[in-house]
Amino acid sequence: MTESDHRASVRDVNASPIRARRWTRAEYYRLDELGIFHPTERLELVGGQIVVKERQSPRHATAIRLAREAFEAAFGPGWDVRTRGPITLDEESEPEPDIAVVPGGPRDYLAAHPSCPPLVLEVAEATVVFDRDNKGGLYARARIPDYWVVNLIDSALEVYRDPVIDADTPYGWRYASPAILGPGDHVTPLAAPSARIAVSDLLP
Repeated sequence: MTESDHRASVRDVNASPIRARRWTRAEYYRLDELGIFHPTERLELVGGQIVVKERQSPRHATAIRLAREAFEAAFGPGWDVRTRGPITLDEESEPEPDIAVVPGGPRDYLAAHPSCPPLVLEVAEATVVFDRDNKGGLYARARIPDYWVVNLIDSALEVYRDPVIDADTPYGWRYASPAILGPGDHVTPLAAPSARIAVSDLLP
């Protein structure tokens, strides 16, 4: 093989797309049943990928607790504010958002996880871009109307609404109406139109 042939061969190899193995929810459950995952691992299925969840720093854990208190006050009876529980979006996605607000009470979900919460919140520190773009696209594809990100890096609340199709995004969907709110702002959940939450109440 000549040097030019070798360079062409290297170019061909480099041009080949890398394919990742995607997992379904059924396969994900089976792996767990077989004991493939370590009991202490915090995992979630995101768009067919098994993702390790971000470690909770003290600020991260505090932000989750603050959001839960704020949502329980804003939504009141008839709503369940779930922390880090699975939600079933489709056959290849079962993420575990930091907060999911769902109608009803805990016993309403004994047979199956919630499938389309009206409000999902993620607390992001090291994973701001992933939560904003990848998880945002996934939640938009599932038609979740209200997606919030507590951005601990910038001390801000990112609010995403109006899911729309966009072929250029990771999951083919995005939110058409993003907003970045600071500590002096207030926000009203779409599913609780009479409530008014201070952004400062969500920030540690």
